[in-house]
Amino acid sequence: MRKYLNLFDFSQKVDYKTEILSGLTVALALIPEAVAFAFIAGLSPLTGLYAAFVMGLVTAILGGRPGMISGATGAVAVVLVTLAAQYGVEYVFACVVLAGILQVTAGLLRLGKFMRLVPHPVVFGFVNGLAIIIFMSQLDQFKDASGNWLTGMPMYTLLALVGLTMLIIWGLPKISKAIPASLVAILSIFGIVVAFGIDTKTVGDMASIQGGFPPFHLPDVPLTFETLKIIAPYSLIVAGVGLIESLLTLNIIDEITETRGRGNKEAVAQGLANMLSGVFSGMGGCAMLGQSLINISSGARARLSGIVASVMLLVFIMFGSSLIEQVPMAALTGLMIMVSIGTFEWASFRTINRMPKSDVLVMILVTVITAIVHDLALAVVIGVIVSALIFAWDNAIRIRARKHIAENGAKYYEIYGPLFFGSVSVFNEKFDVANDPQDVVIDFAESRVVDMSAIEALNKLTERYLKVGKKVHLKHLSKDCQRLLQNAEAIIDVNILEDPRYKVITDR
Repeated sequence: MRKYLNLFDFSQKVDYKTEILSGLTVALALIPEAVAFAFIAGLSPLTGLYAAFVMGLVTAILGGRPGMISGATGAVAVVLVTLAAQYGVEYVFACVVLAGILQVTAGLLRLGKFMRLVPHPVVFGFVNGLAIIIFMSQLDQFKDASGNWLTGMPMYTLLALVGLTMLIIWGLPKISKAIPASLVAILSIFGIVVAFGIDTKTVGDMASIQGGFPPFHLPDVPLTFETLKIIAPYSLIVAGVGLIESLLTLNIIDEITETRGRGNKEAVAQGLANMLSGVFSGMGGCAMLGQSLINISSGARARLSGIVASVMLLVFIMFGSSLIEQVPMAALTGLMIMVSIGTFEWASFRTINRMPKSDVLVMILVTVITAIVHDLALAVVIGVIVSALIFAWDNAIRIRARKHIAENGAKYYEIYGPLFFGSVSVFNEKFDVANDPQDVVIDFAESRVVDMSAIEALNKLTERYLKVGKKVHLKHLSKDCQRLLQNAEAIIDVNILEDPRYKVITDR
C-alpha cells in the first residue's frame, strides 16, 4: 500500500517552464478530441470535457507513469454508443463507475504483469493502427457540414494553415526548444487568423465548450440486479479496453523516455479516475497516446504537466470558453497530423525484411484491425492469440529425437524441444516400437514436458512398449512428471543430481 501512496518523486529534477507550457499545449489539444469522442458516444460535449478533466487530473497525480495523459478516448466512446442510445446517459455514468471498480481490482491483483504477454509485433501494429486512426480522423476537418470535401478558397486556406502549423512544429525545434513547438504553432496560427480576419473553421464551430465545475451526480439508475445485467457487459469491455490501451501507452512512453512506469499502479489510478468521472458527469476514458506523445515530445517528464493540462482545461471550460472557441481547427488539425506521423513506427518498414514472416503478418493484421474496426482491445487480443498460435506451431514442428544404439544394445532417444499438446503427434512419430531392441531409453535432458497432453502421450507410449514386452526407461524428468506418470516406478530412472525441477500445467 505504501507504493500506491508514494505519489511524487521529490528527487526528480523538474523543468517548471517546460512542464507548464507543455501542459497548456496538451489542454488545447484535448478540447476537440474530447468533444469529438462525446459526439461519437452520442453524448453532450461537456460530458467528454468533464471526463478529460477528471481522468487527466486523477491519473496525473496517482498514475504509474509521470508525463502520460489520460482523458476521454474514442476506444471507450465506441463501446458506449449502444448503451447511451438504448438506456441514456445515466446508465453510461453507472457503467463507467463499475468499469473503474473492475480496473482498481485488476491493479490490486497485480494483473498488469500480463502485458508482458503482448509481443512486440502486436505493439508495432497497435501503434501504427492508432497513428492511422489519428490521421484519418483529421480528414473530417477538410469536409463541410454535409460531408463533402471543401473546394476552392476554403480548402486552399485550410491546407495553407495546416501546412504552416506542421512546418512550425517540424522546424522550430531545430532552431530552439525554449518553448514547445506545438504551442508556438497554435498561437501563431491563431494570431494570423485574427490579424488577417481569415474565415476558417474554429473550435466553436464544433460545439460550445462553456460550462461550470463538473457537478457531483450519482448515477440515477435503479440499484437492482437488472441494472447490473445491463451495464456489466459494457463495463467489462470498457475496463478491458481502458487497461489495454493505457498499459500499452505506458510501455511505449517507457521506451521513448528510457524509464520504467508501474503498470499496476496505473491500473488503480485509471480505475479511480473512471469511478470519479462517472460521479462527476463524465463519460470515462483511458490513456491517450496522441496527447501523451505531444506532452513527451514537448519535453515534459514529470506529473506537473498532466496536472497543468487538466486544470487549464477546466479553466478554459469555466472562464475562457469564448477565447478558446476562436482557436482555428487548422492549428489543432496540423498538430494531430504531426502526432500521427510521430506515432507511426517507421522503423517497422526498415526492419520488415529482417523480421520473421509470422511477425510481419501479426503486425499487419493488428494494424489493419485497429485502423478499420477502431477497436484497439480487439486488435491487441487477436494479435496476441495469433502470435501464441504461431509460437505453438513453430515449437510443435521443432521437436526432434536424436537416436543411437549403445554398446549394451539399448536404443537411446534423446529428445530436443518442448513436449506439449502441439508437438505430441510429431513426438509419437519418432518411435519405432515394433523394431526397437528390448531396452529403450528416452532421455529428456534437452526437453521439457509441459502439459497434461504430453503426460498422456508418455503414458500411451510406455504402454505400447510394455505390451510388446520391451523395457523402456525415461530419464531426466521433473518430480512433477514422475508423480503424474502411470507405472512411474517401473519406467523412470531417477537421478537426484541431474533431474530438472519444473511444474507441468495441469487442471487436476
